Amino acid sequence: MKEALSTESLKYLRLLGEQYPTIEALCTEITRLSAQLSLPKGTEHFMSDIHGEYEAFCHIMNNCSGVIREKVKLWLGGVLTQNEADEFCTLIYYPSAILRQHRQKGTDTPAWYRSQVEHMVHLARMLSSKYTRAQVRKAMPEDWAFLLDELMHYQDEIAAQTEQEDNRRRYHDAIISSLIAPSSCGSLIKALAALIKSLAVDRLHVVGDIFDRGPRADSIMDILMKHHAVDIEWGNHDILWMGAASGSEACIAAVLRNSLAYSNMDILERGYGIPLRPLALFAEKLYPDLPSDKAMLQAVTIMMFKLEGQLVQRNPEFEMQDRLLLHKLDTEHRQIEIDGEIWPVKEMTWPTLNKENAYALSPEEEELMAKMRHAFTHSLRLHEHIAFLYRRGWMYKVYNGNLLFHGCVPLSPDGTFLKKRLGGQLISGKAFMDYADQIARQAFYTGDSYALDFMWYLWCGTDSPVCGRQVKTFARAYIPDERAWHEPRNAYYTFYNEEEKCREILAEFGLTSEESHIINGHTPVRVTHGESPLKGNGRLVVIDGGFSRAYQKTTGIAGYTLISNSHGMRLMSHQPFTSIRDAQETGRDIHSQSFEFTSYPERKYVKDTDYGKVLSERMNDLVRLLGAYRTGEVNMQK
Repeated sequence: MKEALSTESLKYLRLLGEQYPTIEALCTEITRLSAQLSLPKGTEHFMSDIHGEYEAFCHIMNNCSGVIREKVKLWLGGVLTQNEADEFCTLIYYPSAILRQHRQKGTDTPAWYRSQVEHMVHLARMLSSKYTRAQVRKAMPEDWAFLLDELMHYQDEIAAQTEQEDNRRRYHDAIISSLIAPSSCGSLIKALAALIKSLAVDRLHVVGDIFDRGPRADSIMDILMKHHAVDIEWGNHDILWMGAASGSEACIAAVLRNSLAYSNMDILERGYGIPLRPLALFAEKLYPDLPSDKAMLQAVTIMMFKLEGQLVQRNPEFEMQDRLLLHKLDTEHRQIEIDGEIWPVKEMTWPTLNKENAYALSPEEEELMAKMRHAFTHSLRLHEHIAFLYRRGWMYKVYNGNLLFHGCVPLSPDGTFLKKRLGGQLISGKAFMDYADQIARQAFYTGDSYALDFMWYLWCGTDSPVCGRQVKTFARAYIPDERAWHEPRNAYYTFYNEEEKCREILAEFGLTSEESHIINGHTPVRVTHGESPLKGNGRLVVIDGGFSRAYQKTTGIAGYTLISNSHGMRLMSHQPFTSIRDAQETGRDIHSQSFEFTSYPERKYVKDTDYGKVLSERMNDLVRLLGAYRTGEVNMQK
């Protein structure tokens, strides 16, 4: 005899039954879910360490790390010449610019429009094979959804060499012909280009460091906020901006210093409406002989070290006493003693440094920092972007059997998980990462003073999961001898070369499959030195290859991205990008090389993914509801 349903189960099934009031509706949904589970797994796209390089980021988003060019070559290679394929790809990447070029040259003929639309419809149809028709319809720009759906699926119902085929072909041709006028066909091409890019990548993973160095992190955030499916694993530079927006004065000073050091003030003033004039006026009074930008940099650097010193003194558990250096500075002899060694410092003046209390802000500095704090905490656009980082971001993410994080899982010198006493508890491994995630959210949502200090610790702490190195900002700013600049790293960056240690880290997060990988950013891969992005016998992948122009002399390339599809995982290495304008005018793409480092023994389907598990659970619940309908334990609504 079948066991009776519990009270709780009945309550749940009755609620579920409100969505599917009849057996027919229920069977339709069960069939739909079963079919969806049989589709191939969607393509995942991984990027890291973008560092404000908007143009390179924008291009790689448009070409989907070369995926679109590969599909064009695969499906249209026998139809288009190389030049035609280049122009066709560029049309997909930048439809508005290319359409404008053709209008100016007078080459936007009906025949050209028709051929481009036909090719784009063919490409979109091929890319849509991994999705349900409902998913494809949802990905279409709303105003064009009906026509795009008709164009893409008209062949589905055609029987070869029949009158029905002729009817459908005439219908299809009539749609195209009615849209050939440049005023309407241009909009159709833009809609098709957007659909193709959406279908080419099912999900985007950004493994940290959107901000700093490059000029337009704010524009990158605008794009990410419009993306159909994205998650972000916070990097130390993201954490810094999150802390600044939450009100941490130490983080605010560091953001100001970074922006000045990289001549990137526009993001503050034009991007986020944060005025730098108060800082400029203050700095000019202190350093009248220096250019304005250098005076501002010097003024804010001293304030930063003071604020950091206060923070370290009130948080001994951070164990960052090595950062307390201002009180050791001998301004008379221009030298400083660090770890028993005397280092000469650069010749400069220190007008705001109080030898009796080296870490106290002057009244003028306090007033300036109050203005800066108000500007950061009241910038609407900055808070919109930071709120998005909190909604779609985490310290780490486990997704489809892989572990994604930006920096490291801190390890002790013996390779065991580093035990850190924070908030009155001894934590390590996954618990350390979970604690960091929790406190980072408190900083933004509650403004808790300890949480605000913790954001600075995450940004630059030696044991921080998103930093993992002993940052030497003071030495780099004031000590000419580069030997003092060396920044020792956490033991993680030694042990991640060992496969067994990578497996141990994966197991700490519940991943034991042979197909699981750690996907990491943060540390530039020095390709010119023979370094590989694959660590631990391929168990760990580093995808920070040098998006930032500041790193490209070291790395020799302009970044790695990672593609995971139903067949396996492959790395894409990219050469430096010139500019969007050059790409639009010449059709020059980023030169990328692809190599597969993991191929699955069997093709992956939706049923094998995390989303597939959710769908399977729902289908099982619906099957239970169907049984309850048939036994009368739950009454149908109609």
